[in-house]
Amino acid sequence: MSGRTGRSWARHLRGIVTAIAVGTGLCIAAPHGPGTAFARGPVSVADIAEGLQEAVVNISTTQTIDEREEGAPPVRKGPKSSPFEEFFDDFFDDKGPDGKPRKVSSLGSGFVIDPSGLIVTNNHVIEGADEIIVNFTDGSKLKVIKILGHDPKTDLALLKVEPRKPLKAVSFGDSSVLRVGDWVMAIGNPFGLGGSLTIGVVSATKRDINAGPYDDFIQTDAAINRGNSGGPLFNMDGQVIGVNTAIISPTGGSIGIGFAVPSNTAVTVLNQLKEFGETRRGWLGVHVQNVTDEMAATLGLDSPKGALVASVTPSGPAATVGIKPRDVILDFGGQTIRTMRDLPRAVAAGTVGMEVPVKLLRDGETVDLVVTLGRLPEEDEEEPELDEGLGGGDLLGLTIEPLTSELRDKYRISGKVEGVVVTGVEPGSAAAKKQIKAGDVIVEVTQEAVRQPEEVVTRLRAVRKSGRRRVLFLLADAEGELRFVAVPII
Repeated sequence: MSGRTGRSWARHLRGIVTAIAVGTGLCIAAPHGPGTAFARGPVSVADIAEGLQEAVVNISTTQTIDEREEGAPPVRKGPKSSPFEEFFDDFFDDKGPDGKPRKVSSLGSGFVIDPSGLIVTNNHVIEGADEIIVNFTDGSKLKVIKILGHDPKTDLALLKVEPRKPLKAVSFGDSSVLRVGDWVMAIGNPFGLGGSLTIGVVSATKRDINAGPYDDFIQTDAAINRGNSGGPLFNMDGQVIGVNTAIISPTGGSIGIGFAVPSNTAVTVLNQLKEFGETRRGWLGVHVQNVTDEMAATLGLDSPKGALVASVTPSGPAATVGIKPRDVILDFGGQTIRTMRDLPRAVAAGTVGMEVPVKLLRDGETVDLVVTLGRLPEEDEEEPELDEGLGGGDLLGLTIEPLTSELRDKYRISGKVEGVVVTGVEPGSAAAKKQIKAGDVIVEVTQEAVRQPEEVVTRLRAVRKSGRRRVLFLLADAEGELRFVAVPII
Protein backbone atom coordinates (compact mmCIF):
# COMPACT_ATOMS: atom_id res chain seq x y z
CA MET A 1 0.00 0.00 0.00
CA SER A 2 1.18 3.53 -0.59
CA GLY A 3 1.92 6.36 1.82
CA ARG A 4 -1.18 8.26 2.86
CA THR A 5 0.00 11.70 3.95
CA GLY A 6 -1.85 14.51 2.17
CA ARG A 7 -3.90 13.52 -0.84
CA SER A 8 -2.24 10.10 -1.11
CA TRP A 9 -3.08 8.78 2.35
CA ALA A 10 -6.44 10.52 2.51
CA ARG A 11 -7.63 8.16 -0.20
CA HIS A 12 -7.18 5.26 2.13
CA LEU A 13 -10.02 6.45 4.30
CA ARG A 14 -13.65 5.49 4.48
CA GLY A 15 -16.15 8.28 4.83
CA ILE A 16 -14.68 10.82 7.14
CA VAL A 17 -12.43 8.29 8.85
CA THR A 18 -8.96 9.67 8.06
CA ALA A 19 -5.66 7.82 8.24
CA ILE A 20 -3.25 9.55 10.58
CA ALA A 21 0.38 9.62 11.57
CA VAL A 22 1.77 8.69 14.92
CA GLY A 23 1.39 10.41 18.13
CA THR A 24 -1.05 11.81 20.51
CA GLY A 25 -0.63 13.04 23.95
CA LEU A 26 -1.51 12.43 27.45
CA CYS A 27 -2.79 14.71 30.14
CA ILE A 28 -3.15 13.58 33.73
CA ALA A 29 -5.08 15.61 36.24
CA ALA A 30 -4.67 15.24 39.97
CA PRO A 31 -7.78 14.01 41.74
CA HIS A 32 -10.15 16.69 42.89
CA GLY A 33 -11.12 16.94 46.50
CA PRO A 34 -11.55 19.34 49.37
CA GLY A 35 -8.45 21.41 49.87
CA THR A 36 -6.65 20.07 46.77
CA ALA A 37 -4.12 22.63 45.54
CA PHE A 38 -3.64 23.18 41.82
CA ALA A 39 -1.10 25.99 41.93
CA ARG A 40 1.34 23.87 39.92
CA GLY A 41 -1.28 22.49 37.50
CA PRO A 42 -2.00 18.83 36.70
CA VAL A 43 0.52 16.14 37.59
CA SER A 44 3.38 16.11 35.06
CA VAL A 45 4.07 13.14 32.79
CA ALA A 46 7.53 14.40 31.90
CA ASP A 47 9.32 11.58 33.71
CA ILE A 48 7.37 8.95 31.76
CA ALA A 49 7.81 10.70 28.41
CA GLU A 50 11.52 11.32 28.84
CA GLY A 51 12.33 7.65 28.64
CA LEU A 52 10.13 7.03 25.61
CA GLN A 53 10.77 9.79 23.09
CA GLU A 54 14.04 8.34 21.78
CA ALA A 55 12.19 5.21 20.66
CA VAL A 56 9.58 7.13 18.68
CA VAL A 57 10.65 7.97 15.12
CA ASN A 58 9.48 9.96 12.12
CA ILE A 59 8.94 8.04 8.90
CA SER A 60 9.45 9.88 5.59
CA THR A 61 8.75 8.28 2.23
CA THR A 62 8.99 9.21 -1.43
CA GLN A 63 6.88 7.76 -4.19
CA THR A 64 6.59 8.30 -7.94
CA ILE A 65 3.03 9.00 -9.08
CA ASP A 66 2.10 8.47 -12.72
CA GLU A 67 -1.05 9.82 -14.39
CA ARG A 68 -3.09 6.83 -13.31
CA GLU A 69 -2.56 3.72 -11.30
CA GLU A 70 -1.09 0.66 -12.96
CA GLY A 71 -3.83 -1.63 -14.20
CA ALA A 72 -6.52 1.06 -14.08
CA PRO A 73 -9.07 1.16 -16.94
CA PRO A 74 -8.60 3.70 -19.74
CA VAL A 75 -9.28 7.21 -18.51
CA ARG A 76 -12.39 8.99 -19.78
CA LYS A 77 -12.02 12.45 -18.27
CA GLY A 78 -14.92 14.83 -18.21
CA PRO A 79 -14.69 18.24 -19.84
CA LYS A 80 -13.66 21.21 -17.74
CA SER A 81 -16.53 22.87 -15.89
CA SER A 82 -18.77 19.87 -16.56
CA PRO A 83 -20.95 18.48 -13.75
CA PHE A 84 -18.58 15.49 -13.55
CA GLU A 85 -15.32 17.41 -13.30
CA GLU A 86 -15.16 17.03 -9.51
CA PHE A 87 -15.72 13.28 -9.82
CA PHE A 88 -12.88 12.71 -12.28
CA ASP A 89 -10.53 14.96 -10.32
CA ASP A 90 -10.93 12.58 -7.37
CA PHE A 91 -10.08 9.50 -9.42
CA PHE A 92 -7.10 10.44 -11.56
CA ASP A 93 -3.68 11.75 -10.59
CA ASP A 94 -2.33 14.41 -12.90
CA LYS A 95 1.23 14.49 -14.16
CA GLY A 96 3.52 17.31 -13.25
CA PRO A 97 3.62 20.53 -15.29
CA ASP A 98 6.30 19.03 -17.59
CA GLY A 99 4.11 16.02 -18.36
CA LYS A 100 6.38 13.63 -16.49
CA PRO A 101 5.48 11.46 -13.49
CA ARG A 102 5.86 13.44 -10.28
CA LYS A 103 7.41 12.48 -6.95
CA VAL A 104 5.45 12.96 -3.75
CA SER A 105 6.63 12.78 -0.17
CA SER A 106 4.73 11.73 2.92
CA LEU A 107 5.37 11.80 6.64
CA GLY A 108 4.28 9.44 9.37
CA SER A 109 5.43 8.01 12.67
CA GLY A 110 6.76 4.76 14.05
CA PHE A 111 8.51 3.24 17.04
CA VAL A 112 11.41 0.89 17.74
CA ILE A 113 10.54 -2.49 19.27
CA ASP A 114 13.97 -4.12 19.05
CA PRO A 115 17.38 -2.47 19.62
CA SER A 116 18.74 -4.33 16.59
CA GLY A 117 16.58 -2.18 14.33
CA LEU A 118 12.96 -3.40 14.12
CA ILE A 119 10.45 -0.57 13.67
CA VAL A 120 6.64 -0.62 13.65
CA THR A 121 4.48 1.76 11.63
CA ASN A 122 1.20 1.77 9.70
CA ASN A 123 0.97 -0.04 6.38
CA HIS A 124 -0.60 3.03 4.78
CA VAL A 125 2.41 5.15 5.77
CA ILE A 126 4.85 3.09 3.68
CA GLU A 127 2.56 1.56 1.06
CA GLY A 128 3.97 1.96 -2.44
CA ALA A 129 6.98 3.93 -1.26
CA ASP A 130 10.12 3.95 -3.42
CA GLU A 131 12.29 4.96 -0.46
CA ILE A 132 11.70 4.96 3.32
CA ILE A 133 13.83 7.00 5.71
CA VAL A 134 13.63 6.73 9.52
CA ASN A 135 14.42 9.97 11.38
CA PHE A 136 15.48 9.80 15.04
CA THR A 137 15.19 12.41 17.78
CA ASP A 138 18.97 13.00 17.82
CA GLY A 139 18.88 14.09 14.18
CA SER A 140 20.29 10.89 12.74
CA LYS A 141 18.67 9.11 9.80
CA LEU A 142 18.62 5.49 8.65
CA LYS A 143 17.33 4.07 5.41
CA VAL A 144 14.95 1.11 5.66
CA ILE A 145 16.77 -1.83 4.13
CA LYS A 146 13.79 -4.18 4.16
CA ILE A 147 10.07 -4.27 4.79
CA LEU A 148 9.89 -7.48 6.79
CA GLY A 149 6.14 -7.68 6.25
CA HIS A 150 2.95 -5.66 6.08
CA ASP A 151 -0.72 -6.35 6.74
CA PRO A 152 -3.34 -4.11 5.09
CA LYS A 153 -6.17 -5.57 7.16
CA THR A 154 -4.76 -4.30 10.46
CA ASP A 155 -2.76 -1.49 8.81
CA LEU A 156 0.54 -2.63 10.33
CA ALA A 157 4.04 -2.87 8.87
CA LEU A 158 7.36 -4.07 10.26
CA LEU A 159 10.54 -2.39 8.99
CA LYS A 160 14.24 -3.22 9.32
CA VAL A 161 17.12 -0.73 9.62
CA GLU A 162 20.81 -1.35 10.35
CA PRO A 163 21.92 0.89 13.25
CA ARG A 164 25.57 1.44 14.15
CA LYS A 165 24.70 0.97 17.81
CA PRO A 166 21.71 -0.51 19.67
CA LEU A 167 18.58 1.62 19.46
CA LYS A 168 16.33 2.70 22.31
CA ALA A 169 13.28 0.40 22.17
CA VAL A 170 9.88 0.25 23.86
CA SER A 171 7.83 -2.77 24.88
CA PHE A 172 4.19 -3.74 24.44
CA GLY A 173 1.68 -3.89 27.28
CA ASP A 174 -1.57 -5.84 27.64
CA SER A 175 -4.39 -3.96 25.89
CA SER A 176 -7.03 -6.35 27.25
CA VAL A 177 -6.82 -4.76 30.71
CA LEU A 178 -7.56 -1.24 29.42
CA ARG A 179 -10.65 0.40 30.89
CA VAL A 180 -12.60 3.38 29.68
CA GLY A 181 -11.18 6.36 31.52
CA ASP A 182 -7.59 5.09 31.74
CA TRP A 183 -5.00 7.74 30.88
CA VAL A 184 -2.96 7.28 27.71
CA MET A 185 -0.19 9.22 25.99
CA ALA A 186 0.78 9.49 22.32
CA ILE A 187 4.06 10.67 20.86
CA GLY A 188 4.52 11.28 17.15
CA ASN A 189 5.01 13.48 14.14
CA PRO A 190 1.77 15.46 13.55
CA PHE A 191 2.04 17.83 10.56
CA GLY A 192 5.78 17.11 10.50
CA LEU A 193 6.30 18.39 14.06
CA GLY A 194 8.40 15.51 15.38
CA GLY A 195 8.45 14.55 19.04
CA SER A 196 5.00 15.97 19.78
CA LEU A 197 3.27 14.53 22.85
CA THR A 198 -0.41 14.58 23.68
CA ILE A 199 -2.42 12.98 26.47
CA GLY A 200 -5.99 11.88 27.01
CA VAL A 201 -8.08 8.96 28.15
CA VAL A 202 -9.43 5.76 26.68
CA SER A 203 -12.84 6.81 25.37
CA ALA A 204 -13.97 3.33 24.33
CA THR A 205 -12.65 -0.12 23.46
CA LYS A 206 -13.55 -2.67 20.78
CA ARG A 207 -14.64 0.02 18.33
CA ASP A 208 -15.74 -1.08 14.85
CA ILE A 209 -15.27 1.74 12.32
CA ASN A 210 -15.83 -0.39 9.18
CA ALA A 211 -12.16 -0.16 8.25
CA GLY A 212 -11.85 -3.93 7.79
CA PRO A 213 -12.99 -7.37 8.94
CA TYR A 214 -10.87 -7.31 12.10
CA ASP A 215 -11.81 -3.91 13.56
CA ASP A 216 -11.26 -3.86 17.33
CA PHE A 217 -9.96 -0.34 17.90
CA ILE A 218 -9.12 1.57 21.05
CA GLN A 219 -10.78 4.99 20.90
CA THR A 220 -9.03 7.91 22.60
CA ASP A 221 -9.43 11.66 22.93
CA ALA A 222 -5.65 12.16 23.03
CA ALA A 223 -4.96 14.50 20.10
CA ILE A 224 -4.02 12.59 16.94
CA ASN A 225 -3.46 14.43 13.67
CA ARG A 226 -2.01 13.99 10.20
CA GLY A 227 1.49 12.60 10.56
CA ASN A 228 0.66 10.61 13.71
CA SER A 229 -0.08 7.42 11.74
CA GLY A 230 1.94 4.47 12.96
CA GLY A 231 2.93 6.00 16.27
CA PRO A 232 2.56 4.46 19.74
CA LEU A 233 -0.19 4.96 22.27
CA PHE A 234 1.31 4.46 25.74
CA ASN A 235 -0.21 3.58 29.09
CA MET A 236 1.03 5.18 32.31
CA ASP A 237 3.61 2.43 32.75
CA GLY A 238 5.30 3.53 29.53
CA GLN A 239 4.14 0.45 27.61
CA VAL A 240 2.71 0.53 24.10
CA ILE A 241 -0.93 -0.47 24.30
CA GLY A 242 -1.94 0.69 20.82
CA VAL A 243 -0.71 1.76 17.38
CA ASN A 244 -2.37 5.02 16.28
CA THR A 245 -4.08 4.52 12.96
CA ALA A 246 -7.11 6.69 12.19
CA ILE A 247 -9.24 9.63 13.24
CA ILE A 248 -12.77 10.77 12.62
CA SER A 249 -12.70 14.34 11.43
CA PRO A 250 -14.58 16.44 8.87
CA THR A 251 -11.52 18.70 8.50
CA GLY A 252 -8.54 16.34 8.80
CA GLY A 253 -7.58 17.72 12.22
CA SER A 254 -8.15 16.27 15.66
CA ILE A 255 -11.62 16.62 17.15
CA GLY A 256 -10.89 14.20 19.98
CA ILE A 257 -11.90 10.97 18.25
CA GLY A 258 -8.85 8.87 17.42
CA PHE A 259 -8.33 5.13 16.99
CA ALA A 260 -5.46 2.76 17.72
CA VAL A 261 -4.90 -0.92 16.92
CA PRO A 262 -4.79 -2.74 20.31
CA SER A 263 -1.36 -4.00 21.30
CA ASN A 264 -2.57 -7.59 21.69
CA THR A 265 -3.71 -7.59 18.06
CA ALA A 266 -0.51 -5.86 16.94
CA VAL A 267 1.79 -8.34 18.73
CA THR A 268 0.14 -11.34 17.07
CA VAL A 269 0.41 -9.79 13.61
CA LEU A 270 3.96 -8.48 14.09
CA ASN A 271 5.23 -11.83 15.36
CA GLN A 272 3.90 -13.47 12.19
CA LEU A 273 5.40 -10.77 9.97
CA LYS A 274 8.76 -11.22 11.67
CA GLU A 275 8.71 -15.02 11.41
CA PHE A 276 7.03 -15.57 8.06
CA GLY A 277 7.05 -12.20 6.29
CA GLU A 278 3.26 -12.45 6.08
CA THR A 279 0.21 -13.12 8.21
CA ARG A 280 -1.07 -16.67 8.65
CA ARG A 281 -4.59 -16.27 9.92
CA GLY A 282 -6.96 -18.97 11.00
CA TRP A 283 -9.75 -19.85 8.57
CA LEU A 284 -13.18 -21.30 9.21
CA GLY A 285 -14.67 -21.21 5.73
CA VAL A 286 -18.01 -19.48 6.20
CA HIS A 287 -19.72 -16.28 5.18
CA VAL A 288 -21.75 -14.78 8.02
CA GLN A 289 -24.15 -11.93 8.66
CA ASN A 290 -25.81 -10.28 11.62
CA VAL A 291 -28.98 -11.63 13.17
CA THR A 292 -31.67 -8.94 12.91
CA ASP A 293 -34.65 -8.44 15.22
CA GLU A 294 -36.89 -9.94 12.56
CA MET A 295 -34.69 -13.03 12.19
CA ALA A 296 -34.19 -13.75 15.89
CA ALA A 297 -37.60 -15.28 16.61
CA THR A 298 -37.60 -17.47 13.51
CA LEU A 299 -34.15 -18.79 14.43
CA GLY A 300 -35.19 -19.66 17.97
CA LEU A 301 -33.34 -16.80 19.70
CA ASP A 302 -34.80 -14.59 22.41
CA SER A 303 -32.79 -11.61 21.12
CA PRO A 304 -30.53 -10.75 18.15
CA LYS A 305 -27.11 -12.27 18.81
CA GLY A 306 -24.48 -14.49 17.28
CA ALA A 307 -23.25 -14.82 13.69
CA LEU A 308 -25.70 -16.26 11.17
CA VAL A 309 -24.02 -18.57 8.66
CA ALA A 310 -25.10 -17.49 5.18
CA SER A 311 -22.93 -19.95 3.24
CA VAL A 312 -20.24 -22.56 3.83
CA THR A 313 -17.14 -23.05 1.69
CA PRO A 314 -17.13 -26.62 0.29
CA SER A 315 -14.40 -28.78 1.85
CA GLY A 316 -13.47 -25.98 4.27
CA PRO A 317 -12.98 -26.50 8.03
CA ALA A 318 -16.61 -25.60 8.82
CA ALA A 319 -18.04 -27.89 6.15
CA THR A 320 -15.83 -30.74 7.37
CA VAL A 321 -17.46 -30.73 10.83
CA GLY A 322 -20.98 -30.20 9.50
CA ILE A 323 -21.63 -26.48 10.03
CA LYS A 324 -24.53 -25.50 7.76
CA PRO A 325 -26.22 -22.37 6.41
CA ARG A 326 -28.80 -20.97 8.89
CA ASP A 327 -26.69 -22.14 11.86
CA VAL A 328 -26.07 -19.34 14.36
CA ILE A 329 -22.59 -19.40 15.92
CA LEU A 330 -22.89 -18.27 19.55
CA ASP A 331 -19.48 -19.15 20.98
CA PHE A 332 -16.09 -19.71 19.38
CA GLY A 333 -13.23 -21.02 21.48
CA GLY A 334 -14.82 -19.77 24.69
CA GLN A 335 -15.43 -16.29 23.29
CA THR A 336 -19.05 -15.17 23.17
CA ILE A 337 -20.06 -14.10 19.67
CA ARG A 338 -22.40 -11.17 20.21
CA THR A 339 -22.47 -9.92 16.62
CA MET A 340 -21.24 -11.06 13.23
CA ARG A 341 -18.16 -8.83 13.57
CA ASP A 342 -16.90 -10.79 16.60
CA LEU A 343 -16.36 -14.00 14.64
CA PRO A 344 -13.72 -12.88 12.08
CA ARG A 345 -11.54 -11.49 14.87
CA ALA A 346 -11.84 -14.67 16.93
CA VAL A 347 -11.06 -16.95 13.99
CA ALA A 348 -8.17 -14.84 12.68
CA ALA A 349 -6.55 -14.86 16.13
CA GLY A 350 -6.48 -18.65 16.16
CA THR A 351 -3.48 -20.73 15.19
CA VAL A 352 -3.61 -22.74 11.99
CA GLY A 353 -4.28 -26.38 12.96
CA MET A 354 -5.78 -25.44 16.34
CA GLU A 355 -8.82 -27.41 17.50
CA VAL A 356 -11.49 -24.97 18.63
CA PRO A 357 -14.81 -25.74 20.37
CA VAL A 358 -17.79 -24.10 18.69
CA LYS A 359 -21.30 -23.68 20.11
CA LEU A 360 -24.10 -22.96 17.67
CA LEU A 361 -27.87 -22.90 17.45
CA ARG A 362 -29.55 -25.07 14.80
CA ASP A 363 -33.33 -25.21 14.45
CA GLY A 364 -33.73 -24.06 18.04
CA GLU A 365 -31.33 -26.66 19.44
CA THR A 366 -27.81 -26.07 20.81
CA VAL A 367 -25.06 -28.00 19.01
CA ASP A 368 -21.46 -28.36 20.21
CA LEU A 369 -18.71 -29.06 17.67
CA VAL A 370 -14.93 -29.00 17.52
CA VAL A 371 -13.40 -27.50 14.36
CA THR A 372 -9.77 -27.62 13.24
CA LEU A 373 -8.79 -24.23 11.85
CA GLY A 374 -7.30 -24.03 8.39
CA ARG A 375 -5.20 -21.21 7.01
CA LEU A 376 -6.93 -18.32 5.27
CA PRO A 377 -6.12 -19.03 1.60
CA GLU A 378 -3.81 -16.62 -0.21
CA GLU A 379 -6.49 -15.76 -2.74
CA ASP A 380 -8.80 -14.75 0.10
CA GLU A 381 -6.35 -12.36 1.74
CA GLU A 382 -8.11 -9.44 0.07
CA GLU A 383 -11.58 -10.96 0.52
CA PRO A 384 -11.82 -12.94 3.77
CA GLU A 385 -14.39 -15.67 4.04
CA LEU A 386 -15.63 -14.04 7.21
CA ASP A 387 -17.16 -10.78 6.09
CA GLU A 388 -20.47 -9.08 5.57
CA GLY A 389 -21.24 -10.87 2.33
CA LEU A 390 -23.16 -8.71 -0.13
CA GLY A 391 -24.29 -5.97 2.19
CA GLY A 392 -23.51 -3.48 4.94
CA GLY A 393 -20.39 -1.37 4.62
CA ASP A 394 -19.20 -3.31 1.52
CA LEU A 395 -22.03 -1.84 -0.55
CA LEU A 396 -22.29 1.69 0.89
CA GLY A 397 -25.77 0.95 2.24
CA LEU A 398 -27.13 -0.75 -0.89
CA THR A 399 -28.93 -4.07 -1.21
CA ILE A 400 -28.53 -5.41 -4.76
CA GLU A 401 -29.79 -8.39 -6.76
CA PRO A 402 -29.54 -9.78 -10.30
CA LEU A 403 -32.01 -8.15 -12.68
CA THR A 404 -34.52 -11.00 -13.08
CA SER A 405 -37.80 -10.87 -15.00
CA GLU A 406 -39.68 -10.76 -11.69
CA LEU A 407 -37.75 -7.69 -10.55
CA ARG A 408 -38.24 -6.05 -13.95
CA ASP A 409 -41.98 -6.44 -13.46
CA LYS A 410 -41.87 -5.27 -9.83
CA TYR A 411 -39.99 -2.05 -10.63
CA ARG A 412 -41.35 -1.71 -14.20
CA ILE A 413 -37.85 -1.66 -15.63
CA SER A 414 -37.58 -1.42 -19.40
CA GLY A 415 -36.27 -4.44 -21.31
CA LYS A 416 -33.49 -2.33 -22.80
CA VAL A 417 -31.91 -1.76 -19.37
CA GLU A 418 -29.19 -4.18 -18.26
CA GLY A 419 -27.24 -4.26 -15.01
CA VAL A 420 -27.74 -5.00 -11.30
CA VAL A 421 -30.91 -3.77 -9.62
CA VAL A 422 -31.01 -1.92 -6.30
CA THR A 423 -33.67 -3.47 -4.07
CA GLY A 424 -32.97 -1.55 -0.86
CA VAL A 425 -31.09 1.47 0.46
CA GLU A 426 -30.15 1.87 4.12
CA PRO A 427 -31.50 5.19 5.49
CA GLY A 428 -28.73 7.68 6.18
CA SER A 429 -26.17 5.68 4.20
CA ALA A 430 -23.75 7.14 1.67
CA ALA A 431 -25.94 5.81 -1.15
CA ALA A 432 -29.12 7.26 0.35
CA LYS A 433 -27.52 10.70 0.62
CA LYS A 434 -26.90 10.57 -3.13
CA GLN A 435 -30.60 9.83 -3.81
CA ILE A 436 -30.02 6.27 -5.00
CA LYS A 437 -33.29 4.36 -4.54
CA ALA A 438 -34.82 0.92 -4.94
CA GLY A 439 -35.51 0.24 -8.62
CA ASP A 440 -32.39 2.02 -9.85
CA VAL A 441 -30.13 -0.18 -11.97
CA ILE A 442 -26.34 -0.11 -11.62
CA VAL A 443 -25.01 -0.20 -15.19
CA GLU A 444 -21.34 0.56 -14.56
CA VAL A 445 -19.00 0.83 -11.57
CA THR A 446 -15.82 2.84 -12.21
CA GLN A 447 -16.50 2.73 -15.95
CA GLU A 448 -16.83 -1.05 -16.12
CA ALA A 449 -20.12 -2.75 -16.96
CA VAL A 450 -21.64 -5.00 -14.31
CA ARG A 451 -24.28 -7.71 -14.66
CA GLN A 452 -24.01 -9.60 -11.36
CA PRO A 453 -23.89 -8.41 -7.71
CA GLU A 454 -20.50 -10.10 -7.27
CA GLU A 455 -19.08 -7.85 -10.00
CA VAL A 456 -20.27 -4.76 -8.11
CA VAL A 457 -18.64 -6.02 -4.90
CA THR A 458 -15.37 -6.75 -6.72
CA ARG A 459 -15.26 -3.25 -8.23
CA LEU A 460 -16.02 -1.59 -4.87
CA ARG A 461 -13.26 -3.53 -3.15
CA ALA A 462 -10.83 -2.56 -5.91
CA VAL A 463 -11.74 1.09 -5.38
CA ARG A 464 -11.17 0.80 -1.63
CA LYS A 465 -7.83 -0.91 -2.18
CA SER A 466 -6.72 1.86 -4.55
CA GLY A 467 -7.35 4.50 -1.88
CA ARG A 468 -9.82 6.56 -3.92
CA ARG A 469 -12.25 8.71 -2.00
CA ARG A 470 -15.34 8.13 -4.18
CA VAL A 471 -16.75 5.43 -6.39
CA LEU A 472 -18.40 6.45 -9.66
CA PHE A 473 -21.67 4.68 -10.56
CA LEU A 474 -23.53 4.88 -13.85
CA LEU A 475 -27.19 4.36 -12.95
CA ALA A 476 -30.28 3.85 -15.07
CA ASP A 477 -33.85 4.52 -14.03
CA ALA A 478 -36.76 2.30 -15.06
CA GLU A 479 -36.98 3.94 -18.49
CA GLY A 480 -33.25 3.69 -19.14
CA GLU A 481 -32.39 7.31 -18.42
CA LEU A 482 -28.72 7.35 -17.34
CA ARG A 483 -26.98 9.41 -14.66
CA PHE A 484 -23.58 9.42 -13.00
CA VAL A 485 -23.42 9.37 -9.21
CA ALA A 486 -20.20 9.68 -7.19
CA VAL A 487 -20.64 8.08 -3.76
CA PRO A 488 -18.09 8.71 -0.97
CA ILE A 489 -16.26 5.62 0.28
CA ILE A 490 -17.04 5.05 3.99
